[in-house]
Amino acid sequence: MSLTTAEELEYLMLEAEAAEQERENGRWRPRAYQQSLWQFLDQGGLRADVAAHRRWGKDDVALNWAREAMSRRVGIYWHMLPEASQAIWNAINPHTGRKRIDEAFPVEHRRRTNNTEMLIEMDNGAIWQVVGSDNYNSLVGAPPIGVVFSEWSLARPEAWQYMRPILAENGGWAIFIWTPRGRNHATTAFEMRANDPTWFTLKSSALDTGVFTDAQLEREKAELIGESGSKEEGEARFASEYLVSFDAAVPGSYYGALITDAEAQHRGRRRRAGDVRQPDAGAAQGADPGARGQKARGSRCR
Repeated sequence: MSLTTAEELEYLMLEAEAAEQERENGRWRPRAYQQSLWQFLDQGGLRADVAAHRRWGKDDVALNWAREAMSRRVGIYWHMLPEASQAIWNAINPHTGRKRIDEAFPVEHRRRTNNTEMLIEMDNGAIWQVVGSDNYNSLVGAPPIGVVFSEWSLARPEAWQYMRPILAENGGWAIFIWTPRGRNHATTAFEMRANDPTWFTLKSSALDTGVFTDAQLEREKAELIGESGSKEEGEARFASEYLVSFDAAVPGSYYGALITDAEAQHRGRRRRAGDVRQPDAGAAQGADPGARGQKARGSRCR
């Protein structure tokens, strides 16, 4: 039975509330609109690119997937920010009041924590570390087998060029999570990957997920306009940060029409969890022929 727009929005909001309640109870599960990404990774997918609106939970799902991956295969995992910083290391979940890294990597299951190097070693020997794309070629030690490129649109694209052959050789995975910042390397790469059968791609607008009500989105747009002092600039930022428009950095009256058209299209149809393309099951694992159909196992990190 198909749902109406209002019914599906209510369902998504209830799902989000249920997921938050589980987080507060010490358990984590992906929200409804995150499940396609999680399922792809859980089934052995190696390359994912997600362009999503603010407050989508991009780092949240990435942290929890890293924890899951560490429990399956012992190795080194990087959370790569545009620049190495304490942002994700000290981030607090506003729904629980706990540090996000403590939720994802429970202290009782750690072997050691190095605050200076922003590194966590779990009790099975797997290591997770925060690094920066600004000094990707100066990082020393064993290469990673999993990398999250957080805020990819602001990162140095050379970091992926450096990491790609490493992950291809060791069968590692890469996840790109970002919000558009105009047309740049991130949008170009996303559009290419959307036509590549080995990649999972997802473009997820705030009109698709139910994270914000329509009233909240209208308020956000009004405040962005007020803060910028320009209707055009405010609407451009709203189109980029909430509607996930790849073209919202180009000046001109185009934005008003873009936002009006996008809102009309979304309100006139059934809301869905973004524009998602699932790669072919066989092709998704093609980067590591020896790993097809299997998952490496290790002791659980939970």
